[in-house]
Amino acid sequence: MPASPRFRWFTNFFRSEDGPTTVEYAAILALVVVVTLTSVTFMGKKTRRNFRQVKNVLK
Repeated sequence: MPASPRFRWFTNFFRSEDGPTTVEYAAILALVVVVTLTSVTFMGKKTRRNFRQVKNVLK
């Protein structure tokens, strides 16, 4: 049974050096996104709390 063109492209992609490199870059990008979202969430909560404190002092 012959392999479909899509399957052949997929296997050739991962056999070449481009495939593993792409997967590595995708993993690094995912890690950067997770760290960035975590940092923004943490800093956002801290900033919101500080603004609430300032607002309460100014009342």
